[in-house]
Amino acid sequence: MLTALLSLIGCQLVGELIRDACHMPIPGPVLGMFLLAAVLVFHDRRRKPGADDARASLERTAETLIAHMGLFFVPAGVGIIAEAGLLQKQWLPIVAALFGSTLLSIAVTGLVMHRVTRSSEQQQGAAAAISGQQGSRP
Repeated sequence: MLTALLSLIGCQLVGELIRDACHMPIPGPVLGMFLLAAVLVFHDRRRKPGADDARASLERTAETLIAHMGLFFVPAGVGIIAEAGLLQKQWLPIVAALFGSTLLSIAVTGLVMHRVTRSSEQQQGAAAAISGQQGSRP
């Protein structure tokens, strides 16, 4: 479990280093998450049967962290209470930003899913047409 926890923290650290070195606007932990996902995908492709110890340990550690996720929101809650005065003064821009970003993310997600679905249907139709042509040849 310690190795898995150090792997998670290491990926976060590498993500932070990449963000600082490249001056990227993406948070370091997000870059670290993508790095970890890439490592796991490539590791799965080269994995030998019976070599699941590291992956199982990482999975147990991640499940433990997720089970205690509520504790990670305590500092954010304390910050909200500590800045209650600022929230009272700036409530309108905060609410507008929340609603605007939510509507924008829903719209973008819908457009992306529409295009992906349409593209997938076109590829399936083309594959069906090709297989239909090959099946009708004598």
